[in-house]
Formats: sequence, structure tokens, C-alpha cells
Amino acid sequence: MTYRANRLAEPRTFGTSRMLSRVADSIYWISRYVERAENLARFIDVTFNFILDSPPNVREQWQPLISTTADDARFFERYGRPTRENVIRFLAFDRDYSNSILSCLSIARENARSIREAISTEMWEQLNNFYHSVTAAAGNADILDSPQDFCQDVKWASQQFKGITDATMSHGEGWHFARLGRMLERADKTSRILDVKYYMLLPKIQDVGTPTDDLQWSAVLRSVSGFEMFRKRHGTITPERVVGFLILDRLFPRAIMHCVDSANESLHAIAGSPEDTYWNPAEKRLGQLRSDLAYSHVSEILGQGLHEFLDSLQTRLNGVGDAIFQTFFAVEPNVGS
Repeated sequence: MTYRANRLAEPRTFGTSRMLSRVADSIYWISRYVERAENLARFIDVTFNFILDSPPNVREQWQPLISTTADDARFFERYGRPTRENVIRFLAFDRDYSNSILSCLSIARENARSIREAISTEMWEQLNNFYHSVTAAAGNADILDSPQDFCQDVKWASQQFKGITDATMSHGEGWHFARLGRMLERADKTSRILDVKYYMLLPKIQDVGTPTDDLQWSAVLRSVSGFEMFRKRHGTITPERVVGFLILDRLFPRAIMHCVDSANESLHAIAGSPEDTYWNPAEKRLGQLRSDLAYSHVSEILGQGLHEFLDSLQTRLNGVGDAIFQTFFAVEPNVGS
């Protein structure tokens, strides 16, 4: 496939002239926040599984999970010690933390309430029920000690919402904004799940290549529901194969390359532009990222340092998000312009 990310085509009116930017913005963020809630549950789940798989004499490590969220300062100001209970309460149920599971669903629900006319009744009902189920779970102290069932419930509810969206929403501009938000959020969070593994290894680099290391890489794959698909494609688990699978695979739906490809398709569908051109800064930034990933090799990624690669990737994804805001949401387009 040929990428010509440096070619600027003749500009034209964006598709959002047919959809108010307020509505498009809400649909985009509903999708991002539901995906974020699901991935926070995956973060908690993979960390808990890391701990279960570790030798009995190894101290629980919840600090790495906070580090990957980039909200260390806020957490330590509010909770102090990174115990299991404090970390789960912060990431799952803290209403004053805007990126907790409960806060994400609250924001998504309010966005959905404001654009009820633009989404299906089934989407609203599923999201509303999802929010209330997590609200009820916040009062269950047992979850802080054993969060597996709660995390599974969050993942299922999120996937049901996405399935209902695909089945009941016309696959036009609004649907593409939902898909765009979901895929950018998923790419970012898959990178952060890989970063959890990096942080978990920092104090125990001598464990690389041991059975403990294999168990932890298995936990990473399970956290993205990718264990079976990885084994079908690659068989034996090695760090190189897992990293390549989760970053560069085009077919696995939670792999970063697949997410970037899908986001790129929706971005061009919204603007009405050919995929080998760019008509706005968002298409340019995403196209450049897609091209760089397409020509990357896992040996190069590991050679420069997995954490460094992921940190740069997250920065570039944030840049794409900023460009999407400036292109589609910052100024209300004039209908018919």
C-alpha cells in the first residue's frame, strides 16, 4: 500500500456542514469515554493478574498503574499510598477524578442526554444502564479487594454499547465520528497497557525471559482479549512477538496499527477526501503516524526502547486529537458554505 501523506489536495467543505459540530463533538466523546472506561477496567484487571501470577514473596505493585495514567500527582495528593484499595477507588469510582470509570460514564451519559435526537433509544438505554450499574458497584467494598468480576462487567457493558451502536445507528457521519473517537482512544490505551508491563519489569529486569516474564506477557494479551488470537497467529509467546502483535498487526482489533487504520478510514469518510491525500491538519497528522507505523519493525521499536516508542506514540495521538478538535469542533461550520 502506498502512503502519500505529504500531498495536499484541493480543499473542500467538510462533511460536518451537514452535522452540527456540537452533535459531532458529543458523539465523538461519548465513544471515547465509553472506550476509556473499558480500558481502565482492563488496566486494573491486568495489574491484578500480574500480581496473582507473581511469586508469593513479591510485594504487590500498584504504583505502575498510576504511572501509566500520568496522574501521579493528583493521586498522591488525594490518597497518599498506592495500595490496592486506594488505586482501585481512584481509577474506578472517584467522582472528583475526571478519568475514573464512573466519571467517564457520567460524562458520556450527559453528552448522550444532550443529543438524544441524534442517537438511538437503544444506545441511550444501554449507556444509562451501564452508568447506573457502575454507580451501584461503587458501594460494594468487596470490589476493592477482588475486582475481577467488576472489570469483566465493565468490559461486557462497553462492548454491548459498541455493538448496539453499530446495529442501530446509521453508518453515516455520526457513526464515523463515534468510530474515530473509539479507535483513537483504543490505540492510546493499548499503548498504555503495554507500558504497564514495562513499568512492572523496571525493578526486576533479571526476570526477563523467565517463566514469570512469560506469565506477565500472557496477562498483557489476556487484558486486551488477544491471547487466543495471538496463539493462533504466532504460537509461542516471546516479548518481540507480543509487542509486534499489539503494535503492528493490521487484523487484530485492539492492535495499534488496526486502530490507526480504522480511525484514518473514518476521518476520510467524514471529510470526503481520498485516503492518499489530506485536506486538513487532522488527516495530515494521522496519515503521517499511519505511514510511520506501516514502515516500522518490531526490532526497531525495541531497539529505541519500548517505553520511549510508546511515549512518543501517545504524544502523537494527542496531537491528532488536538487537530480533530481544531478542524471539526472548535468553530461551528456555516451550513451550506
